[in-house]
Amino acid sequence: MLRSPADLARLAEVGAHELEGASAHDVMSWAGEHFGDRLAVTASMQDTALAHLASKAVPGIDVLFLDTGYHFLETLGTADAVEAVYDVTLRRLTAEHTVAQQDALLGKDLFATDPDTCCALRKVAPLNAALAGYDAWATGVRRVESPTRANTPVVAFDVRRQKIKLAPLAAWTDEDVDAYIAANGVLVNPLLSPEYPSIGCAPCTRAVLPGQNARAGRWAGMAKTECGINT
Repeated sequence: MLRSPADLARLAEVGAHELEGASAHDVMSWAGEHFGDRLAVTASMQDTALAHLASKAVPGIDVLFLDTGYHFLETLGTADAVEAVYDVTLRRLTAEHTVAQQDALLGKDLFATDPDTCCALRKVAPLNAALAGYDAWATGVRRVESPTRANTPVVAFDVRRQKIKLAPLAAWTDEDVDAYIAANGVLVNPLLSPEYPSIGCAPCTRAVLPGQNARAGRWAGMAKTECGINT
């Protein structure tokens, strides 16, 4: 039975206090103990550090992958590998309409003319629908990724969705991620590189320039910096 939003808000306060300075594994273990199968993890399939860590802390955990219809083939292949190798239950979330149907309804290449609406339809709406069946969800957002993520809490109450939101890797540096990947043989998207440190949908991802932050290659040339899932 799902907990009430008021109960979740109170538990988020407890978790934020108890898990201050805790390891990412301890954060996921805490969440697994409190929520069991009402806990999910989102995964972009850029690297799979969080999915791997979650599979060790909460075996069989649901991993939510937003299959937008615009992904690189390498990203889809990484999702397939995660499903085959990790002790998780992969759920592929899709939008109400296919890309072709969306083109017919709203015009071709909505990502170029109205990227906010494209993300809302192909990412935010499917995730919100899926999260209705959970009490808590974990994201791989890290503070060092961009200025908009610099104050990401490890545990918080997601007011918009009325769920507990966890960011177990919030305090991890890029070096921390690299070390975890190397130590644990973590699956990584073949595209991930210094030129492509942040991988999203193919039409909205380009190589970054020297000195730019990791997410500068996302929606390049636009004011947009986030898809809307974490804002």
